[in-house]
Amino acid sequence: MWAKSLGKLFIACEWIMKTAYLNIIWIAYTLAGLLVFGFMPATTALFAVIRKWLHRETDIPVLRTFHTIYKQEFLKANLLGLFLMVIGMVLCVDYWFLQYTDGLIKGMMTGMLLLLSAIFLTLLGYFFPIFVHYDLKLGDYLKYALLLGAYHLHITLLMLVLTIATACLLLYMPGLIPFYGGISIAWIWMAGGSYSFRLIEKRGGKGLAV
Repeated sequence: MWAKSLGKLFIACEWIMKTAYLNIIWIAYTLAGLLVFGFMPATTALFAVIRKWLHRETDIPVLRTFHTIYKQEFLKANLLGLFLMVIGMVLCVDYWFLQYTDGLIKGMMTGMLLLLSAIFLTLLGYFFPIFVHYDLKLGDYLKYALLLGAYHLHITLLMLVLTIATACLLLYMPGLIPFYGGISIAWIWMAGGSYSFRLIEKRGGKGLAV
């Protein structure tokens, strides 16, 4: 009994170290790309490693796998990241402009921006899981991210709630951010995306490519 308990404790400690290690690698590679050019390929590699773990490929060399995917997807990830960054910047400018409006116009703009923000968050939530799971044309990653988020709305809402709860926890304990800031959110999104993919496949499809 004690041996079994110690074995479980050892496995738990091992995963605590592995996830922290992966998060540190993600930060290092993001900084190596000067943030702007490093964030998207590093985040893509982060999701890809998590995907392998979720598929029970737990013995992979983490750093080598991360580095290989980072290099392979550097250009493609940055091209799509540029598009997402433009959308995010437009939303930020709109929110900045909103403070200088009032009355009916402000109410209409607020409602529209909240809707667009929800769509954008849905796009982000499913983009990386789809990107590392399927081989699609550039524009299809964005299209299927939106379609999947709308089709599996219950999963999308659960992902949103868990993301907000995790973000609040990290802000309450900021010392955890360097070790678990990125991977905790990525794990939620990748697990939610993987569950959505399985639902599609169980309904008789072969995935998003059909």
